[in-house]
Amino acid sequence: MVHTLEALKSGALVGTKRLKLACGLTEFPEEILSLADTLEVLDLSDNAMSILPDSISQLKKLKIIFFAKNNFTVFPAVLAKCPALSMIGFKSNAITTVPEQAFPPLLRWLILTDNKIEVLPKSIGHYHLLQKCALAGNRIKALPAEMAHCLNLELLRLSANALQSIPDWLFELPRLSWVAFGGNPATYTPKSKSAISTFDWDDFAIDTLLGEGASGFISKAHWISKSKDVAIKIFKGAVTSDGLPEDEMKASILAGAHPNLIPVLGKISKHPEAKNGLVLKLIGTSFKNLGNPPSLESCTRDVFDATSSFSHADILKIAKSIAAVAQQLHQKGINHGDLYAHNILVDTTADCLLGDFGAASFYDTNTPIAHNIERIEVNAYGCLLEDLLEQSDLSEALQHKWQALIANCTAKTVSTRPGFSDIVNTLKAF
Repeated sequence: MVHTLEALKSGALVGTKRLKLACGLTEFPEEILSLADTLEVLDLSDNAMSILPDSISQLKKLKIIFFAKNNFTVFPAVLAKCPALSMIGFKSNAITTVPEQAFPPLLRWLILTDNKIEVLPKSIGHYHLLQKCALAGNRIKALPAEMAHCLNLELLRLSANALQSIPDWLFELPRLSWVAFGGNPATYTPKSKSAISTFDWDDFAIDTLLGEGASGFISKAHWISKSKDVAIKIFKGAVTSDGLPEDEMKASILAGAHPNLIPVLGKISKHPEAKNGLVLKLIGTSFKNLGNPPSLESCTRDVFDATSSFSHADILKIAKSIAAVAQQLHQKGINHGDLYAHNILVDTTADCLLGDFGAASFYDTNTPIAHNIERIEVNAYGCLLEDLLEQSDLSEALQHKWQALIANCTAKTVSTRPGFSDIVNTLKAF
């Protein structure tokens, strides 16, 4: 819920653990310090602040802080003095400078998406607890070599920057699983081999909104000339936390046909606001999300409903399907970048569809680094299997069999992991 400044000043919020204020603030309200004994989550997004006072370090229990859509131009180094702070979000500000030693010692999750940062501090390599780092939509020209010491890094968003090269060490990080690096000068641009039809916007009658993601809106629509219902995704056009919508659109098309991908029927033309869009097969209501996105607490790992339960047959069918579709993607030089249960639709028979190409990146399969890029995604696949097993009640023998595969997929030495072709073959014996 959003609180009011009046309630804060009156003392009515004393004892609260979470505070959210969005009321045009230009300065940090000192009254927040009265919550120092209890405050753990502070959300001051959608204000007009540009600096923080040294006194914010008095918030000794503060764990999570959000300042999205404010006016910061310099990352406030005073946050390094907040002893319990582990999650920081400054999305969509105007930050150009991040000072050295600006982060708190327990930093675990950093969001600097959609700013104007050109250089990252070398000291980022000191933050060994860092698991999740969102840097898409900046002007970063090179990653500091010291970042290779972030051995716990699991999710990294580098899309839509100014990177002149993608360092080899990035794809040697032992826990990296979900990475997006599209939309940079260094990014490989594939030659399109997929012809796709284009259809006029006026040939579709929009029915109901099915969902909204970071990159766009998906609606049910009636295709007038063909007398059938379809789904239409209209892209917002702005950089997202994962990357560029045009990369998502291109990846969705280049992925090609596969039983475990949502069929792309064509592109939209002549949209009244000149927006890009895709026509997709309408998926039946029997399909549901396999899992839910990570929570603030789980950071990089999906969370599941308390009622979630998967049999061995379910897990095997899902595992085979996702390995097969990932094999096809990587044969085409597409790194999905967001291989998660929450991006997989599944029905009651364990038929499944991999979706959401918002974090997809392209790479040249003929380069030496291609081997490790694929095996970063294999690590994500291992995490997916691990999550499914936690929602099951398999025998000890079956558990041991799956755990052996997971261990191979998540081996610390990236290059030793199996590729998706190997995994497909291994699963044939399960």
